[in-house]
Amino acid sequence: MISRRLFVAGTMLSLLASAPAYAQETVKIGLILPMTGPFASTGRQVEAGVRAYMALHGDEVAGKKIELVLRDDAGTADQTRRIAQELVVNEDAKMLVGFGLTPLAMSVAPVLNQAKVPAIITSATTSAIMAQSDYFVRASMAGPQSAVPVAIWAAQNGLKRVVTLVTDYGPGHDIEKGFTDQFKKEGGEIVEAVRVPLQNPDFAPFLQRVRDAKPDAIFVFVPSGVGSLFMKQFADRNLAEAGIKLIATGDVTDDDLLNAIGEPAVGVITGHFYSANHDSPENKAYVAEVRRANNNMRPNFMSVGGYDAMHLAYEALKATGGDTDGTKLVEAMKGTSWTSPRGPMSIDPATRDVVQDIYIREVKEVDGELYNVEFATYEKVRDPNAPAQ
Repeated sequence: MISRRLFVAGTMLSLLASAPAYAQETVKIGLILPMTGPFASTGRQVEAGVRAYMALHGDEVAGKKIELVLRDDAGTADQTRRIAQELVVNEDAKMLVGFGLTPLAMSVAPVLNQAKVPAIITSATTSAIMAQSDYFVRASMAGPQSAVPVAIWAAQNGLKRVVTLVTDYGPGHDIEKGFTDQFKKEGGEIVEAVRVPLQNPDFAPFLQRVRDAKPDAIFVFVPSGVGSLFMKQFADRNLAEAGIKLIATGDVTDDDLLNAIGEPAVGVITGHFYSANHDSPENKAYVAEVRRANNNMRPNFMSVGGYDAMHLAYEALKATGGDTDGTKLVEAMKGTSWTSPRGPMSIDPATRDVVQDIYIREVKEVDGELYNVEFATYEKVRDPNAPAQ
């Protein structure tokens, strides 16, 4: 009898001791990225940034265990929406993160509006996305944010006549407008506006038109991953030798591709929100972790979007005390400010969009590698297309 009582008491103590581990609630975060297909490099970089954040900050927050559920949408909007529905309904995901392209982000808006689940955008940049759902919060950038400082810098540095060349889709149109409006305000002239097809772009005939127009500079936006092709054809056409300066958004000199682009990239001036060469302790720790965990891969601006998306998710859970109500989480994200590997940033409470510093950079060789080296800063830049406050 005594032995039985001791056994029962011992069993109950054992169960009580282990209870906290069983009671801890898991919060699932759905990560929707193009891991295969033509935009797989975006998915690879964003996932690396997300996992770097968790490696550096742990997988528990506000007493909750964070579980990532990664799904590949292959860059197809129909799949993105279907996966978002499955994650919310079947996996009970409390937040969604990712969206490598504008159409992918747009496709999930109805799901967010119905389920009232926050979606943190790591990559897509079109201004119009944010109006589609009150549950979108952006941790990447709005395209025109980088274009406006480049226009100001160009005008202040003697560039008076510019041809714009952008990829013919939503982000390209936003960036073209952002640069053009600001450059004209600064007294500059747009000689010609060229739009290049998104699918299978061949820049050669367009670059010949630019050469014939003899502008002071060409301002360029192409999606991440296409910059190497553009730079090769720019060099082949000898535009630099013809006295035409190349200025661009940072997508063109993507950190992930810069060393592969090589010599043609040296000296190119770009504006963007992140460089792997950014000099801060936060960035040094981040770059080291991404390199450690990903076969020495250099993180790019897509990756830091994933890192900061997870920071937002963690901070929102801290602010709500672990409450996963979607509306409360979004409210908690509004106005959040922090020091990212990219520098200081915040979430505009009125638009749920990112406010951040934009850096003017020049491609230089540093310790045997090519980097975007920052030399000027435009602070607290908002999306110029955002509603006036």
